[in-house]
Amino acid sequence: MNWYNQTERYINKNNYQRVMAYKFDKNSHSVYALTYHLVQCIKYRRKVLDFPEIIDELKIRSHKIAESYGIEIVAIDTDLDHVHILFKAKPQTDLVLFINNWKSATSKALRNKFKNKISHKLWDNVFWSDSYCLITTGQVTLDQVKKYVENQGEKHDS
Repeated sequence: MNWYNQTERYINKNNYQRVMAYKFDKNSHSVYALTYHLVQCIKYRRKVLDFPEIIDELKIRSHKIAESYGIEIVAIDTDLDHVHILFKAKPQTDLVLFINNWKSATSKALRNKFKNKISHKLWDNVFWSDSYCLITTGQVTLDQVKKYVENQGEKHDS
């Protein structure tokens, strides 16, 4: 029995479903649950994402780019001046490379395809801000993980 099955069996046997209910991804040597929340703003928070066709194109291209990196986009949504992307990645994924290539590719595509709609809104034809916010997310709360860790080594009723 591999580690993944042993962990799942232990959790179920000891009724930890509500404490540690991870949905693992796996490859040949590991199990993992790596989910991230990316927030990317338009340069100087310009209100560029104000047409449905621009947003649709951003979403389509984002999915294609993510797929080429083995990344699964769970959710993507926009406001007028920024985008939120919730995605799952593998342990070997180079997140900085993915994000920088995603920024370059989407910026170029949107600036070219929607030049008449957005060029006057951009500063010096720059689409994305240099900086971004990348947050790790989890499937359980910190309190749930803390309780799980604190209960390690204790005997539980079967």
